[in-house]
Amino acid sequence: MISASFLTLLHIVKEFFQIGLFSFGGGYATLPFLFNLTQTYNWYNTNELAQMIAVATITPGPVGINVATYAGIKAGGLLTALIATFSEVLPAIIIGIFVSKLLKKFSDNFYVKSAIWVLKPTSCALLTYVGIKLFITNIANLHNTIGYILFGTLLTISLLKNKDPLWYILISGLAGIFAYKLGIINFS
Repeated sequence: MISASFLTLLHIVKEFFQIGLFSFGGGYATLPFLFNLTQTYNWYNTNELAQMIAVATITPGPVGINVATYAGIKAGGLLTALIATFSEVLPAIIIGIFVSKLLKKFSDNFYVKSAIWVLKPTSCALLTYVGIKLFITNIANLHNTIGYILFGTLLTISLLKNKDPLWYILISGLAGIFAYKLGIINFS
């Protein structure tokens, strides 16, 4: 008989390997898959995913890898986290080796160019879907004006100015500390 923890480990390997295999477009392209895991498993929920995205933007490494590590720790500890992280990176390693060998030969191939052309808007649509879901789950449910003001202000500034994202994260962190010190937000 297979133990529940071994089955959990198999699910983690399968899910994060698939995420690594099918997430074209960088770390944020993993978000639709990571969001889907909140609906399928109890490794983390949508609030934790939003927090992980926030932390992942200021920590080294892609979002998907950081979430894989977190989900692994939550599901089974450090070893599971290492396995989840490796499961997500393994497809990129395999594909990277394979593609590097064939890049010269297929760089002008019609089918390769066509597939990449279609994947770009598809990735944008999936990212928009996750963004809307995260907005509804996290911002729209805040029931306080500070969240709406901060969201609106940073969205407007980011649309008007082309600044390093680190500035927005710094402004948000300072606004959160300021709001907490003034008693506007309370985490208890």
